[in-house]
Amino acid sequence: MVTGGAGFLGSHLCERLLKENKEVICVDNFFTGSRRNVDQLLGDPSFRLLQHDITTPLNLEADEIYNLACPASPKHYQFDPVQTTKTNVLGAINVLDLARRLKIKVLQASTSEIYGDPHTHPQAEDYWGNVNPIGARSCYDEGKRCAETLFFDYVRQYHVPAKVVRIFNTYGPRMQPDDGRVVSNFIVQALCNQDITIYGDGGQTRSFCYVDDLIEALVRMMATPADVHGPINIGNPVEITVRHLAELIIELTGSSSRLRFRPLPADDPRQRQPDIAKARAFLGWAPSVGLRDGLARTIAYFEDLLRSDEHGLLRSLTPAQ
Repeated sequence: MVTGGAGFLGSHLCERLLKENKEVICVDNFFTGSRRNVDQLLGDPSFRLLQHDITTPLNLEADEIYNLACPASPKHYQFDPVQTTKTNVLGAINVLDLARRLKIKVLQASTSEIYGDPHTHPQAEDYWGNVNPIGARSCYDEGKRCAETLFFDYVRQYHVPAKVVRIFNTYGPRMQPDDGRVVSNFIVQALCNQDITIYGDGGQTRSFCYVDDLIEALVRMMATPADVHGPINIGNPVEITVRHLAELIIELTGSSSRLRFRPLPADDPRQRQPDIAKARAFLGWAPSVGLRDGLARTIAYFEDLLRSDEHGLLRSLTPAQ
């Protein structure tokens, strides 16, 4: 079972599991997920699509659960912050209770946002983070932190074979063009020859992992023995400034876009880079897709979207959206 299975990451995971001859139940409430992401899977007899909100309990049979359900971009998780917190906390309880009843593995897709605006660099799993518990982003940051607490309490109290990975910035095909994330924002603006909006001075850093690499790490984490719980960082340790990313996207798209700078949002982290020593040791994993190659594949996806966008909605997107 993959919760959030019609989302950006979830749809890629469902596709990967089907290729491994698994039977997949995709659970999604379609708040940020899209049926279009799984259209190509609907004809597969091993695939089942279920519309359901995981803030209410599930009564299904499964052998493994991947919990990916939660809006992951600030635009979407800040739209209804109370619901975001419920999805993280009640959703974690519901998938953990199901895993406990069925005596099966359950994997939590946590996030690098639990590190907040970090005081240590790069971020290793033993760093407790620097998060504003009452800020505009805390519905997501603290919601994911509480979900991790629940996962490890279920390990200690109920011996559930639960696993936690902390996902750093990921990009690739099926990102939503209007989700407010930096890669999708920059690509859409560049392809439309609009000014590229950079918040702050562009000197803040991120580390971008291509989606195929990320999915490989999730599958490897699920395959680890039951006593491997994590948390384990999953991301690309190659650090890049936001300004350099914008300039690279302009180059790869041949765009005439110019850079436009706006004030940095509250609680936006200045640095983000994973220490992946544990992923290398426990999963034998490291990312293999370089940034140029991954961006080229992602740009091609957005070019197809723009060509099929009859009403020009993508071209009308603004940074505020």
